Amino acid sequence: MKRILITGAGSYIGGSVEAYLAKWPERYQVDTLDMRGEGWKSASFQGYDAVLHVAGLVHQKDTKDDPAYRDLYRRVNVDLAVDTAKKAKAEGVSQFLFMSSESVYGLSAPLGRQVIITKDTPLNPVDNYGISKAQAEAQLEQLAGPDFHLAVLRPPIVYGKGCRGNYVTMARLAKTMPLFPKVDNRRSMLYMENLAELIRLLIDDLASGIFCPQNGEYANTSDVVSRIAHANGRNLILVGGTTWALKLLRHMTPMVDKAFGSLCYDWELSRYSRDYCIKSLAQSIQETES
Repeated sequence: MKRILITGAGSYIGGSVEAYLAKWPERYQVDTLDMRGEGWKSASFQGYDAVLHVAGLVHQKDTKDDPAYRDLYRRVNVDLAVDTAKKAKAEGVSQFLFMSSESVYGLSAPLGRQVIITKDTPLNPVDNYGISKAQAEAQLEQLAGPDFHLAVLRPPIVYGKGCRGNYVTMARLAKTMPLFPKVDNRRSMLYMENLAELIRLLIDDLASGIFCPQNGEYANTSDVVSRIAHANGRNLILVGGTTWALKLLRHMTPMVDKAFGSLCYDWELSRYSRDYCIKSLAQSIQETES
């Protein structure tokens, strides 16, 4: 029986992992801990095999580039993570899993250009969120050792039932627009259940290192929006020949590059010794929209 503590009660990823591991009650006991305030410091970490740290300040459009919020991101995403890891190590926890982000690379992909993240791609975060995650990774690495295994996860866009963020924007477009641009791009995405399976395997294997998971296939924005529409009983028409218009529009809004640029992980960077992609892109969208 593995005892797992998820630090960050109420989080989407934490709650999803807890629900996923509940499929094996004889193998995993999962508890969650609210990290708001100071009360968590008096909780005992003794007896837990792993701590999954998902508490943090998420990527927020209104604050990620504002210098006034830099200290807040540092306190929540760096100091809290490091203090939690120190407590876990001091109380005998053997594994600490830290939820980082693809944002630590600081990369974007302009429309028409493909950017692939490889093992040689340096960290170059550009906003408060990415900077804080990279700083946390660096400080957590100092705590790692033979008796304290550190697993850092850098997922791309994570989606699934009840998710927030970019997927919700795509779903809203799929459910309201009759037409959508047909663009040939590639994106790394990660279905929540595939992420949960990887976390399960990492805990089983007492794994350490840096992990950049993604689905077993690249996603195409136009195809994803079309699949979402189909899952909702709509027939979305994809319109080709719109690249010129999007190239003009990208000078007015960064959303064009964010939606239609090609930014993905190299496959070698995302492989693990055991397969964690238990659901295909088609299956994942159908389940998310069901």
